[in-house]
Amino acid sequence: MAVAASATLLPRLSLGAIEDQRLDGLTKGLPPDAALRLGDVGRQGWNVLGGDMPLPLAVIRQSVLEANSAWMSAFTAANGLLIAPHGKTTMAPQLFDLQIADGAWAITVATMQQLAVARRFGVKRVVLANQPVGRQEIAACFAALQEPGFELYCLADSLAGVALLAEAAKGHGGKNNPLRILVEIGFMGGRTGARSREEALAVARAVAAAPGLQLAGFECFEGLFSDTAGADRLLGEVVATATAAEGEGLLGPEPMVLSAGGTSLFDRAGEAFNAAAFTRPVIKVLRSGCYLTHDSTVYAEAFQRIRLESSLSLPPGGLAPALEVWAFVQSRPERGRSLLTVGKRDISFDSGLPVPLRWFRPGGAMARPEPMPAGHAVLALNDQHCHLGTPEASPLQVGDMVAFGIGHPCTTFDKWAVLMLVDDDYRVTGAIRTFF
Repeated sequence: MAVAASATLLPRLSLGAIEDQRLDGLTKGLPPDAALRLGDVGRQGWNVLGGDMPLPLAVIRQSVLEANSAWMSAFTAANGLLIAPHGKTTMAPQLFDLQIADGAWAITVATMQQLAVARRFGVKRVVLANQPVGRQEIAACFAALQEPGFELYCLADSLAGVALLAEAAKGHGGKNNPLRILVEIGFMGGRTGARSREEALAVARAVAAAPGLQLAGFECFEGLFSDTAGADRLLGEVVATATAAEGEGLLGPEPMVLSAGGTSLFDRAGEAFNAAAFTRPVIKVLRSGCYLTHDSTVYAEAFQRIRLESSLSLPPGGLAPALEVWAFVQSRPERGRSLLTVGKRDISFDSGLPVPLRWFRPGGAMARPEPMPAGHAVLALNDQHCHLGTPEASPLQVGDMVAFGIGHPCTTFDKWAVLMLVDDDYRVTGAIRTFF
């Protein structure tokens, strides 16, 4: 049996403090003479293609962003799933709010600072997708539970970790708002998580027996697998462990949470959880975060697999890249190579090099950017330069603008304190503030 929420919907966030933040030319991406509120950025009439913004510049295409969010909302609703997106992807409360407006059940974080950001702007249900072990970290978890109406889920994968939480829970005193624990299932050679069903069940029993803690469910992170078979095995172990725990009567009165965390294999998680049979209500939670802006490399390839293979209901449309980084052609010093004004300080490179998508010549006859001709490819990145392989017939000249698609949104977002929202004509419609 499944339920769509025991699960009240989250309230919208309080973003006034972000809108009131002052920006100036010390902020990367802002014109040197800028001095304004963040909330007023969209009223300046700036246009990226018109040369109103210095490059490099990270932009989010607003129409694509909103379509991605709506697609995931429709996907989860059509398949009896919920989404608790990884906030660490963007660390942008304005984007958390978009996800909440589209039905997010919770926001997922990984660190105490990220938890503090989520709470500061009004997120009322958080999944801390880590096992807190330090004194400060554990204290922060129980302090958060003093906030009326706030729910916190965190992970545990060992008896030692549970003992630390149980000891801190003795002084919590909040029996009506326990720290909800998801037992993490792992795999050999992976990250955290119990390596056997016996270990996981021992952890579950210890949580169930500890006052102030509540066994809320079971989860994994399947995103490290490059193959669906490995992910399926791990997800199957989550279901099997949850079934055994239910049989032992370890869970409390609330619906049991089953959760998985990756963006490239979220369909496999949905299929595994939907195929499971339990006697109690179940909340099936995906923690994917990168779907919101998607990308032009690894997640784009993963989504094509989902289109071809998934048995789940896929809404019309799909996910598309919303995040781009623009740069100027700065130099063409030798045959076959151009240098552009973007580098490792500005754009992801951990999951593959950026992809040149389109180009534009300011002040010329081009009405809008055109697709990058074949044969252009990034050869290397330095701190502030991009080496672009450039064919003989390339139209690029010094001063032209190039838009790069990115891979792995997390490590582009963390390079920018402010990213520009743009419409389909690259007019700036607003600004997104990050908190890394």
